[in-house]
Amino acid sequence: MEKSIKSSATQYGLYLALILSSFTIIGYAVYLDLFTQWWFGILQLLLVIIFGVVSAVKARSISGGFISFKNAFTAFFVTVAIGIVIPALIGLVIFNFVDPEAATILQEKIIESQLQMMENFGAPQASIDEALKQMEEQGSFFSVGNSFKSIAYQLLGFSIVGLIVALVVKKTDPNAA
Repeated sequence: MEKSIKSSATQYGLYLALILSSFTIIGYAVYLDLFTQWWFGILQLLLVIIFGVVSAVKARSISGGFISFKNAFTAFFVTVAIGIVIPALIGLVIFNFVDPEAATILQEKIIESQLQMMENFGAPQASIDEALKQMEEQGSFFSVGNSFKSIAYQLLGFSIVGLIVALVVKKTDPNAA
């Protein structure tokens, strides 16, 4: 992949990381309940996808309007990986080293929110009890192990989106031999 495409994808990844890291820091400092809001997660998800798509389209533009599937996917993935890993590491530091008590409070709020949502959807009490048991067995949501698992699952999920984006964005030069 061309250096300019890599640097563009890296730049978009850093912008995404800055925005998502700001959300993490502001949520921690101002309003922990923000992390329990469904729309907050959807907003972050959309931002990651949008930045990935813009990065892939920009890579095609940099390449003169034509880009291979591999380069389109790589531009998407580099942007998303940088954008996810940096804020996750910042959250890991905040909730494990700076203020572990906030992690405990937030975990309790998340569990309450999840159980309330299940009740609102009319889930049977047995299902709610089982979900509570599983969440409690999982341990700290913010542990190092769980944080790295979360990063891996997110990268896997966004890779699937990236494959679809790369299929749409790729464009072969008809004049190429």
